[in-house]
Amino acid sequence: MEKIRVLIIEDQDEIRQGYQYLINNSDDFCCISYASAEEAISSFERDAPKVVLMDVNLPGISGIEATKILKQRNPALHVMMFTIYENNENVFDALAAGASGYILKQTKPEKLLEAIRDIYNGGAPMSSQIAKMVVRSFQEKETITTEIALTEREEEILHLLSAGFRNQDVADKLFISLSTVKSHLYTIYQKLHVSSRVEAINKINNRRK
Repeated sequence: MEKIRVLIIEDQDEIRQGYQYLINNSDDFCCISYASAEEAISSFERDAPKVVLMDVNLPGISGIEATKILKQRNPALHVMMFTIYENNENVFDALAAGASGYILKQTKPEKLLEAIRDIYNGGAPMSSQIAKMVVRSFQEKETITTEIALTEREEEILHLLSAGFRNQDVADKLFISLSTVKSHLYTIYQKLHVSSRVEAINKINNRRK
């Protein structure tokens, strides 16, 4: 079975090399890395990664800006922010740029590998600190406007998805079937005129500002 190609963009040599070693010694992945976004962007087509671990605070082009550039080149690319920063602005800017996950560098190695598998399979992994912050941000904002008119259940599903739960996890937590979750998601996407959970979360946050 072909290994999943992972790209790390991280300017600190010790961190970059350590995680590259970890990922390359997993049965599922092969990994390359660069110290700057500029290097990664110039070699992107040749490297053809499926998953990118992206530091936020990079020299030159920032991780958030690099995410926008790489997602424009390959919309199917899975980008996971990998950083020490957990403030609201960085998280939501990263999601708006096209990132699908956001985890902290203090994440345990086995959890990091699990998160890479998760994002490759369509999940939206987030460190627990980040997930709590995102949920708290939702709770602090005003109720969704009547223009959007999501039901209470639809809002509940969006909250869970924004916290990084997968569709099956949402179904389990709400004691509903997976098909019901997917049906609600279809309705949410139709109401918000979006095509993904990240777009839906971003649109709700913009409406609440």
